[in-house]
Amino acid sequence: MSYQVLARKWRPRLFKDMVGQDHVLKVLVNALDSDRLHHAYLFTGTRGVGKTTLARILAKCLNCEAGVSSEPCGECGACTGIDEGRFVDLIEVDAASRAKVDETRDLMDNVQYAATAGRYKVYLIDEVHMFSKHSFNALLKTLEEPPAHVKFLLATTEPKRIPITILSRCLQFNLKHLGVEQIEAQLNKILVEEEIPAEDSCTRLIAVAADGSMRDALSLLDQAVSYGDGRLENAQLRDMLGTIDAEELGALLADIIEQDGAAMFDRINSMAELSPDYDGMLSGLLSILHDTAVAQVLPDDSDIVDETCRGFARSLDKEAVQLYYQIALNGRRDLHMAPDRKTAFEMTMIRMLAFQPWEASGAAESESGRVAGNTEPVTAGPERKGGSETRPALVSNDDWHQLVASMALDGLTKELASHCTLQEHQGHRIRLNLHPDQEHLAATNQKDKLQSALGLCFGAQTRLLVSVEEAADETPAQRKIRDDHETRQAALEAVENDPDVKLFMKTFDATIDKESIKYLGSE
Repeated sequence: MSYQVLARKWRPRLFKDMVGQDHVLKVLVNALDSDRLHHAYLFTGTRGVGKTTLARILAKCLNCEAGVSSEPCGECGACTGIDEGRFVDLIEVDAASRAKVDETRDLMDNVQYAATAGRYKVYLIDEVHMFSKHSFNALLKTLEEPPAHVKFLLATTEPKRIPITILSRCLQFNLKHLGVEQIEAQLNKILVEEEIPAEDSCTRLIAVAADGSMRDALSLLDQAVSYGDGRLENAQLRDMLGTIDAEELGALLADIIEQDGAAMFDRINSMAELSPDYDGMLSGLLSILHDTAVAQVLPDDSDIVDETCRGFARSLDKEAVQLYYQIALNGRRDLHMAPDRKTAFEMTMIRMLAFQPWEASGAAESESGRVAGNTEPVTAGPERKGGSETRPALVSNDDWHQLVASMALDGLTKELASHCTLQEHQGHRIRLNLHPDQEHLAATNQKDKLQSALGLCFGAQTRLLVSVEEAADETPAQRKIRDDHETRQAALEAVENDPDVKLFMKTFDATIDKESIKYLGSE
């Protein structure tokens, strides 16, 4: 007898053999046992989750010679005929190859004839979304007033492409992705039955690679058995799938945490020799970072994550974990847009190496008074190499005035700096007070720009905290107003005391328009 592929050999023939989809099975079993049968069923879901398999089992339940039941006998002519694909009253249609309206109309014209060998004439239409508009119209006419002896079983991966008029006349069941544990358990069962030797975790690797599809998992298992000459070994399986061991990904993350770029690139190049799936590698890193974040939130629950992730949880700040996760997520999303996938993966790792959250010390600090906008400080951009040396720390409010005057600020960012006073400058932290009348200036984007400017003056780790409260010291804006007023008063006095001006006023009985006096030195 010729070899039968595992996906066909282990296709379920009864509802109880199905893996997962309990929410669908419960409805179908109850409907069959209580004889509450609908004329049209629509099964939706991704590839390989059991849509057509469920439809065939349902067809057996409807046509079993022992009677309509949720447990067909599996031995009568109808059951064996459906299993072997030769039952005349089960008409299987591939909508992709019969999308023309004439073919669909011919198919529907035969609906009026009674079943030949079974109780019901069952139309199983796979990938029904491939029908044309006119084909759907032809199907709709029959679905509106179906004969009692006809049942329609529709299957699709894209229900959104089916007209609402068709959907409203069907009972719709959305089949879920199968979980890794569900697929792994079924693969272990098959390996035992097929007497195929396998190393630990082989079935786990296949279950993860199957991405929720049991058919894909069985196809990969067939391929793996052939690749390993009758047995499954972790090394060979990883080579076949292009997957990288979680320990290697953990070591890669450790290189990034230690800021060891050379070791990171050496490891990436070693991985590249295995022709890995870079999308899968990023997915693996996301899983590690997720488990690390969980370990930080639940440090006492040691059963949830492994020791490696608990170690990362202890050595990384929570902010760093979130930052790395977001970078990996964005890198996975942009993977297909890069010149090649290895380059995209390398750039994602370089971003993790380059972008660092602020220092953990003092990250959570209480503020006296009301804090403007977001209370968390913003980190300055990376310090520019080759730029000017960092300034000495600010000691007094006068130092702040001089700094504001020297910085290249513009627009609202300059307004924000001009209406603040220095509260303290300690280490990498600069704390400012914003006058309450100018609270509207404390928008996050303005604080970001001011933070960046301060970072160029005092180093990349500079953090800015802005509190809204009135201070005793003058702000640069207040000092400018005072200086301009004093200058204008001095100019006015100089004009009034000028001998020539006095003579002119006396001769022509004139007065001085004080508003017209301007200090030209400020322009």
